[in-house]
Amino acid sequence: MSPVPPRTRRRGVPSTPVRTARRLGEIRRAQLITTYGVGAMIAVENESFLVRGIDSWDVSEAPFISEPRLARQLGVSGFRLPPAPDPDRARDGVRAVRFPEMYSCPECKQLQPFRKFNSPAGKAECVTCQESLVPSRFVMACSHGHLEDYPYWKWVHRGIRKESGACGGRLTFRADGSTASLRSVLIGCSCGVDEVSMEGAFRRQALQELGIRCAGRRPWLKEAPAQSCQEQPRTLQRGSSSVWFPVMPSALSIPPWSEGIAKLVAPYYELFKDEDAASISAYVRMERLLRHHPEYTADDVVAEVERRRGAEVAVDTAGGPEALTQARSYRQEIYEGEYQSLSVAHPEVSDRDQEFVCEPPVAPVDTLRESHGLAQLMLVKRLREVRALQSFRRVEEPSPADTSIREAAISLAKPDWLPAFEVSGEGVFVRLDEKRLRAWEQEPEQIKRADRIRTNHERLLSARIGGSGRPAPPSHATPRFLLLHALAHMLINEWSLDGGYPAASLRERIYGEGDMAGVLIYTATSDSAGSLGGVVAQGEPDRLSVSLKAGLHRAGWCSNDPLCMESEASGADSLNLAACHACLLLPESSCENNNILLDRATLVGTPDGRTPGFFRC
Repeated sequence: MSPVPPRTRRRGVPSTPVRTARRLGEIRRAQLITTYGVGAMIAVENESFLVRGIDSWDVSEAPFISEPRLARQLGVSGFRLPPAPDPDRARDGVRAVRFPEMYSCPECKQLQPFRKFNSPAGKAECVTCQESLVPSRFVMACSHGHLEDYPYWKWVHRGIRKESGACGGRLTFRADGSTASLRSVLIGCSCGVDEVSMEGAFRRQALQELGIRCAGRRPWLKEAPAQSCQEQPRTLQRGSSSVWFPVMPSALSIPPWSEGIAKLVAPYYELFKDEDAASISAYVRMERLLRHHPEYTADDVVAEVERRRGAEVAVDTAGGPEALTQARSYRQEIYEGEYQSLSVAHPEVSDRDQEFVCEPPVAPVDTLRESHGLAQLMLVKRLREVRALQSFRRVEEPSPADTSIREAAISLAKPDWLPAFEVSGEGVFVRLDEKRLRAWEQEPEQIKRADRIRTNHERLLSARIGGSGRPAPPSHATPRFLLLHALAHMLINEWSLDGGYPAASLRERIYGEGDMAGVLIYTATSDSAGSLGGVVAQGEPDRLSVSLKAGLHRAGWCSNDPLCMESEASGADSLNLAACHACLLLPESSCENNNILLDRATLVGTPDGRTPGFFRC
């Protein structure tokens, strides 16, 4: 990762110092999407940098990743793996810019922009004290993604009617160490004003009381003009998780896209899409693309290219990806196809390179249907998931109600590709008995509990819409969804105890909208081998029966009961009922819903028997 591009010397021009790119460090490719993506701050020794937009990345050698369903949904031509570092040069394709600009010296206590310290090249050091500088601990950001340095001058001079810097003094920053609170962080100015602490700086109205408005700055985008923004900025700590929330949609590779001619053509589609049949056939023969696939011909490649062109024309006729998204949500478009594929056997074929293998267990599942209401059990022995970075949020975590205005862009112009990475693994798919489920979800008390969560959720979604004029999306907090979500959390917790997997390595996909009634629990890693069959083994009927009995027994009584079960509302924004860290909540990496929309009573009912649980009805 490099903060600035190098300057080259032209032939015939007098020699001038060449500014070579400085190598800051290395991070894994997946981290450029999940942890240190575009717009995120990364600490390098005693310095802090902001990862720049993808339009500044060198992706000339970045591998192409194909996932047509997800690409169509996001309105891009495809995905690329973030560039890997090149050991022979400083540049690795990913650029960074220094942020925050404000630094302080722990010896002389000066607080000023980094450039004023005149540090030696490649170092963050106070030339006067020979001490390593410390980047500002505080920044300010708004919920539209804009980011700025904290206005220390206005904070210390609040109540004094002067323009910023007009006093002619120099700011100081010191921590007296008396406490670990903000009260011990003191800001001063040499103009003679009294030192003030940072206590109270994180109040919601603190910046508004100083008369500070969002300037609409996007320092991660090179030469990006400031945007008009009416949002009130908030004070954040530089290392806070609220500074950067990735918007990271994903999709499983399912047939026919995951195998056969579709998989073979995918890496070359962008090359072929504007060519005629003769040119495509000539290229296939010249490059010998089918030398390892004698079962296909050049005509098959042409036919697949035509089929994909037709699919794109259909989207354009419907008004583009935006219209498609309005008609069918991301969850419907992506998840319905996965649900259908998971419900049908896709056995492994020895002579075919498959990314999706899904088979029923050898043992019958009749006993599970009778005892636990499971209609189908599928062992997903091989799967591939593509996770893409579409945008990011600040201050508030992503929500289904977010508009494009509330999501910060990862490039100045609309990109035709997005950074992504692929993981391989395995899982278990469980589908509930539809007849028993329909009878259960009509129970009045269960409907009443779900309505309580849905009311809170819709209120939150409406607040996130703000004054955009759009209708708020409907909440999917139905009894069915709450049950499936609680079931997934219960099984993940159980398998983390009995299967040897840490809960953070297991993930869920809930298929609970419309007529869908299934749960996929899986593990996936960036290693091509995926896992070693441990999750699939947990899906065998005899083991699953034991897991369900043990999990339901634990769910029957939480260590926080009766408070947990009798809670009228719990969790973030009151979007849970009977769910806490002692019973259902999971690590954030495991839950696709941020640990909301959970109710343990959907599984086992309430102790008074008024609300029946699905597994006790």
